[in-house]
Amino acid sequence: MNWQTCSTEETLVFGECIGRCLSGGECIVLVGDIGAGKTTITKGIARGLAVVDDIQSPTFTISRVYDGRDSIRLVHYDFYRLSDPGLMKIELAESLTDPHVVTVIEWAQDVSHILPEDHLTIAVTPSGEKTRQYICQAGGDKSARLIKKLQDRMEIIR
Repeated sequence: MNWQTCSTEETLVFGECIGRCLSGGECIVLVGDIGAGKTTITKGIARGLAVVDDIQSPTFTISRVYDGRDSIRLVHYDFYRLSDPGLMKIELAESLTDPHVVTVIEWAQDVSHILPEDHLTIAVTPSGEKTRQYICQAGGDKSARLIKKLQDRMEIIR
């Protein structure tokens, strides 16, 4: 699935649509350069999960946990500053196996070997100052169903 946004608000709405499609147990990997908008889309996902806390980039804290609707927790990781995830791999592995957790990961290269095969990858590419291109790829059946739900939801918005 490919999608384009032309403003920060449109990016938040796209993320919110993703969040509304989530039921827990999903893993989303965000790929993109620094400043591409990975944390912005995570803020939108949090809105869709009815998280009331202010979403902040976990670049310096590595992970942040937020409570959302239906007893779902959003766990947001950023492994950019780690050359070796070390003990964070254990925390990540626990998040990935919890059916009440939605796991969002930025800079997942060093933990890719412990990610479930069935995860959603969203590549974020800036194509202008506020314009972003999104390419969503499913790693299995569950993430393919998520993309289908998202496509249906986004068609309503168009």
